[in-house]
Amino acid sequence: MFRHKLRLRARRQWLLGRAIRRRRRLKPLLDNTASIRPGDILLFMAVRNEITRLPYFLDYYRRMGVRHFLVVDNGSDDGGREYLAGQPDISLWLTHASYKDARFGMDWLNWLLRRHGSGHWCLTVDPDEFLVYPHCDTRPLQALTDWLDASAIKSFSAMLLDMYPKGRLSDQPYLPGRDPFTIARWFDPANYSIRKNALYGNLWIQGGVRGRVFFHDDPENGPALNKIPLVRWERWYAYASSTHMLLPRALNLVYDEEGGEKASGCLLHAKFLSTIVEKSDEEMARRQHYADSREYRAYHTGLRDGPQLWCEQSCELRDWRQLEELGLISKGNWA
Repeated sequence: MFRHKLRLRARRQWLLGRAIRRRRRLKPLLDNTASIRPGDILLFMAVRNEITRLPYFLDYYRRMGVRHFLVVDNGSDDGGREYLAGQPDISLWLTHASYKDARFGMDWLNWLLRRHGSGHWCLTVDPDEFLVYPHCDTRPLQALTDWLDASAIKSFSAMLLDMYPKGRLSDQPYLPGRDPFTIARWFDPANYSIRKNALYGNLWIQGGVRGRVFFHDDPENGPALNKIPLVRWERWYAYASSTHMLLPRALNLVYDEEGGEKASGCLLHAKFLSTIVEKSDEEMARRQHYADSREYRAYHTGLRDGPQLWCEQSCELRDWRQLEELGLISKGNWA
């Protein structure tokens, strides 16, 4: 156990050192961080060519209660960077450096979290991830973070829930500003595996529609669905592998080992829209994602013949209560 602690401490210091060194690769384009106030909830993300998604994404999280967005643009050429630069509640950095060599963007985000996130509740997500939590239809995100503070809870987990349409992806084109879940309204209610990472202590979840359709012959290499996107950040914290796990290790213990339940949410994942075909082509050419873009290679192959992701066991999304009934999110002790 002592060796494990030393190993994780050294790993955290190494991650922070990488983040500090790679800050030099970020060029500030728009710095509105002086407007950040104590108690503001902040959102951090890295983007590339996501202009189609950005209008609804920003509106969704503004309505939820996010007060400032800190964004790294990795060389977009679709007008997204110019769109972001016109927003008053955004601070924007540009880099043309390798996404892969920055640990898939996490070196950049760890630096921004360290520099600007300390003392704030910070939400770190991708532009196709939309947080849903218990009571989200009636209580803003600030109500959740206030309860987490009162309960001395510093991190909040959310399983990535892949959403998809009924019918072929190309049948319903996704347009900028549109709610993606008017199209991608379906999800797999089961078909998930879960295990514990002995070193980091986090849960590792796989399966769902991506396991069923794209990784059915290789389930162990399917994408991880466990996320810890919402954290009350401190300068010595660091994401160790995307937002799947953090250091210090205690931040990963977002479940009750005694058989009870802790509050948790879902990240509705709007990846499977008509835009994924073009996106997978781009990422196949760039090869900047994990394991030589193995995930995007699976999408590229699996989507070639225009399959339907929907099946007879698929569920149509209603609300967070439905997800709670299915055991995909939990209220825990938050009444």
